[in-house]
Amino acid sequence: MTSPNTASSKRILITSALPYINGVKHLGNLAGSMLPADLYARVMRLLGHEVLYICATDEHGTPAELAAADAGLSVEAYCDAMYAAQKAAGEAFDLSYDWFGRSSGEATARLTQHFSSVLEKNGLIEARISKQVYSNADGRYLPDRYVEGICPNCGFEAARGDQCDNCGKLLDPVDLIDPYSAVSGSKDVEIRETEHLYLKQSAMSDRLRDWVEGQNSWPALASSIALKWLDEGLRDRSITRDLDWGIPVVDADGNPRDGFDGKVYYVWFDAPIAYIGATQDWAAGNGGDWERWWRTDAGADDVEYVQFMGKDNVAFHTLSFPTTLMGSGEPWKLVDTLKAFNWVTWYGGKFSTSNKRGVFMDQAIDLAPSDTWRWHLMANAPESSDAAFTWEEFQASVNSDLANVLGNFVNRITKYAASKFDGQVPTGGVSGGHEDWIMDEIGLKLPQMIDHFEARDFRKALGEMRAIWALGNEYLTRAAPWTHYKTDVDQAAVGVRMGLNLAALFGIIAQPVIPRTASSILDAMGVPGDRRSWNFDGWANGLPVGHAVSAPDMLFAKIEDDDIADWAARFGGDA
Repeated sequence: MTSPNTASSKRILITSALPYINGVKHLGNLAGSMLPADLYARVMRLLGHEVLYICATDEHGTPAELAAADAGLSVEAYCDAMYAAQKAAGEAFDLSYDWFGRSSGEATARLTQHFSSVLEKNGLIEARISKQVYSNADGRYLPDRYVEGICPNCGFEAARGDQCDNCGKLLDPVDLIDPYSAVSGSKDVEIRETEHLYLKQSAMSDRLRDWVEGQNSWPALASSIALKWLDEGLRDRSITRDLDWGIPVVDADGNPRDGFDGKVYYVWFDAPIAYIGATQDWAAGNGGDWERWWRTDAGADDVEYVQFMGKDNVAFHTLSFPTTLMGSGEPWKLVDTLKAFNWVTWYGGKFSTSNKRGVFMDQAIDLAPSDTWRWHLMANAPESSDAAFTWEEFQASVNSDLANVLGNFVNRITKYAASKFDGQVPTGGVSGGHEDWIMDEIGLKLPQMIDHFEARDFRKALGEMRAIWALGNEYLTRAAPWTHYKTDVDQAAVGVRMGLNLAALFGIIAQPVIPRTASSILDAMGVPGDRRSWNFDGWANGLPVGHAVSAPDMLFAKIEDDDIADWAARFGGDA
């Protein structure tokens, strides 16, 4: 965690939607929550703010049980293995979590049972007899999403029990026509009565609407989804399930609930609570104070809380989780800004963990360095609409933006300084019109880039970053130090000196997006660690005369057509 170093510093709590435990996540998951949260956390740290970035694996629910059975492991052993795999994948992509925890931890279990108890005392949880689909073939009750059938609203033949992906209408699995088990495909199903706890979201509708409509920093995508659910009539949700793996159900006094043996809390009740549980785990492991981040009676009223997620998670974070926090009557911190993303699509369809469709984080690292993926996915972030991934656009992004614009600039200026000026920032000469021009241009672009990052508009921010890099190449063309060197070494020194300072600047601004490459550039420029923050005053003279510099190894290898053809053959997609 970074401590504040400016008078205007803020405390910023950042969470990204919890990645589900059923395998290493695909690039769509990465681009839709974890990676943008990481970029934002890195930028805020560089600007001197105190940041706490929390994430965790989401480990409960039917999919975990089914995946464990397929792997021939106990659910606990499976989750242990997948947690380690997901943690390693995050580290390979340089995700800068302050803590990457687990929803199966004891802190989350205690909190979940606590919230259940206080919500029931406040009249917002009640036990109800409900009808649920039971699969005789599978020998189990089926959670909503594991019942499929014909949508009673639009006739779509593959509607899920919770929602129809075709018309978007919220459904009850017992209303599906010709329902069947999505686990086994069996139609040998029947409707049985079972008792569950329900969170009375409907009782909070007016309060939730006032809160949602009062948010002015959410993207339209997040607000529209929340309001759509409210307009359709907010339904009470079952928060328990007939499963073995999960957090045991308690009564209003916190004791094991009679008649609820073999039932656990629903994954979407406990998963958001894991943000708080993981923060408690972070505090226990690092000597921190979790309450100053989450309890408004302990200082969290000064915290800016920013959530990152894909659009399919919005309703739970704007309605269900706030119902839990508000309904408790306790002083919990609510989200201030919810950054929702559309989907990264894979050749006309969705990436899919369960269907193994697309490229996954551990596979991607074997194909190309993490920085290339980080740049491409955020330069094409699915902010205003779904963003289609193609191999050709990935190739163009790496070759044009990274290799040709940034890599070429750093390579040209550092090698020239090494060969003509003994690897030092040269003295001599007087700055002129070309230097005035580049300083003016950078002076305009840097604030715009920072503004876009602060507004979490990542495509625009990276567009400005690329434009700044391109200005460096244009400056070298204008200043042409290699031409002047033949007749006026002092004039050449001016161009090289500015060029080296531009290279250092480019490395500093690149840190949130391509951290490994940025580190290579700044190491080669000899920029000490305490000079790498985003304080850009005097950047044009940041490297003193006589300062030693070196040429880094090749920053980016170009992606060849043969690479694209090979990857398309292995993973799918046109080439």
